[in-house]
Amino acid sequence: LQAFFTDRLSHQLGASAHTIAAYRDTWRLLLAFTTARTNIAPTNIDIADLDAPLVGEFLNHLESERGNSTRTRNGRLAAIHSMFTFAALRHPEHAETIARVLAIPPKRYDRPQVTNLSRAEVTALLGAPDRSALPGCRPRLGPSVVSEVEGEGDVTVVQESVEDGGGTTQRT
Repeated sequence: LQAFFTDRLSHQLGASAHTIAAYRDTWRLLLAFTTARTNIAPTNIDIADLDAPLVGEFLNHLESERGNSTRTRNGRLAAIHSMFTFAALRHPEHAETIARVLAIPPKRYDRPQVTNLSRAEVTALLGAPDRSALPGCRPRLGPSVVSEVEGEGDVTVVQESVEDGGGTTQRT
C-alpha cells in the first residue's frame, strides 16, 4: 500500500490531493472492515486475505450499512481496482486473487438527465458570480451571447473565439 500511494499515485500518475485522499479513505474503510470480519490486524493483512468475496461484502456493506450511493460505491471499487492493478505487476504469486477482484464490475445506476435551462435559470446563473471579488472574476475566451431558441423558450449559449479570430462554438 505504501508503494502504491507514494510511487504510483504521487510520482507516476501525479494524482491530485483529492484523489489520494479518496483512495486513502477507501483503504482505511476496507482494512477496518477486513479486520472486523477476519480478526487479522491491519498490519498483518495480505493480498490473499482481500479476496473477491470479501471485497464484494465490503461493497455491499458500503451501500446497505453505511448508506453510500452507487456512485460512491463505484468510486471505492475504482480505488481498489487501481491498487490491485498495481499489485498485479509486483506480486504475480497472487495473480488468481487479483484477477478475481479486478473482475468485480461497477454497479449500474441511473444518471440524471440533463435538461435545458429556462430564461430565469440562465439569468440567475449568469448573475451569480460576484465579479468584484477575485473568485467571481474568471478569464474569458470571448464574448458570450445568450439567445432564445425560437418557439421553444429554451436557451442557447454561443461563444465566439476571439484569440484565433474565427470560429463559433455552440452549446445548448
